[in-house]
Amino acid sequence: MHEIFPPAALSRRRLLAGAALALPALAAPPAVRAQEAPLRLCQSTALTGPLGDLGSAMHQGAQAAFAAINARGGIHGRQIELQTLDDGYEVPRALANVDTFLAESDCFALFNCMGTPMVEAMLPKVRDSGIPFFAPFTGGQLSRIPGARQVFNIRASYAEEAAKCVQHLATLGMQRIAVVYQNNTFGQEVFEGARKAMEQAGLPAARTATVENNAADAAAAAQKMADANAEAVLVGLAGKPALEFIKAFRPLRPGVTPYALSVLGTTANVKALGSQAKGLVVSQVMPLPTQTIIPVVRDFQAAWKAAGQQAEPSHLALEGYINARVFAEALQRAGKNPTRAAFIDATWTLRKMDLGGFEINASVPERNASRFVELTLVNREGRFVR
Repeated sequence: MHEIFPPAALSRRRLLAGAALALPALAAPPAVRAQEAPLRLCQSTALTGPLGDLGSAMHQGAQAAFAAINARGGIHGRQIELQTLDDGYEVPRALANVDTFLAESDCFALFNCMGTPMVEAMLPKVRDSGIPFFAPFTGGQLSRIPGARQVFNIRASYAEEAAKCVQHLATLGMQRIAVVYQNNTFGQEVFEGARKAMEQAGLPAARTATVENNAADAAAAAQKMADANAEAVLVGLAGKPALEFIKAFRPLRPGVTPYALSVLGTTANVKALGSQAKGLVVSQVMPLPTQTIIPVVRDFQAAWKAAGQQAEPSHLALEGYINARVFAEALQRAGKNPTRAAFIDATWTLRKMDLGGFEINASVPERNASRFVELTLVNREGRFVR
């Protein structure tokens, strides 16, 4: 089931729904009512705004998975309902959405809430409430909190993505690697991941440059990186800073390949870069969504088609799908009529769980359950290939 509506409509909607169902519910035995009531998940994400294409893709992927699960009878005979509120990638709206969710007793868990700034702002409220916070969309260490068992991270971290890029470059024999990174927590984590990987590989220290969030100094950073005479540049930037840096850098050093992280790996970003996207290498935390040799990708594509989605399958849609599949498995293990505590316990039993070419291995809250990172290349047609 699928619902998207503004917070103001929630109470009226429930009142009307309750009135419509009152007589049948009174006639049904309590056990039947409990079994038939859907389990409701709540999600605050960007369906509009600067990153609306990312949030929409993940949301659609999750909905495709839940629709397939519900069509088979749900989990222990119970349907899963995902209620989604748009926050436009704005912290105040995300916090208002979470307040709405936490005020309602039938919100079982928060699912796949998106964005490092939003997740960081939500966490104090979430931790105080005890509600499960499942698969937040961030590669930042801020959500990987020692002892916070209610927070279950799936996607690989930004530091792991940076390390994968460095390891690949080291195997190619490259010695001069430069790193440009955003002047915020995200950028610092990317730089630290790269620095540690370079140290382990015995590579010289990187030449570095930073870019502010408003991208005002992106051109200056591009010139600095061009002057560094590097063989490759790791781009620890997201959004406008990443786009402006790459547009400025590539004409200066057309023979030097930029290596970017998954936050840049969207169709919209490739289109925005135009001809400058060709040859760009992007780390991804999900398999290629067109690689049907992988069983979980075949399952995803079948669910995507069955859901009637017209958009092209993407890494982000596959991520939403996989997150939903993992949630459903934990819910299955939590037993009939699960409590939040039982569900949280069940998430930490997900060890060496193979979805079909994608492994989930829960260990401790400070580690994400997936370590999957692979490198993709943007080809002449603007498509990601391995």
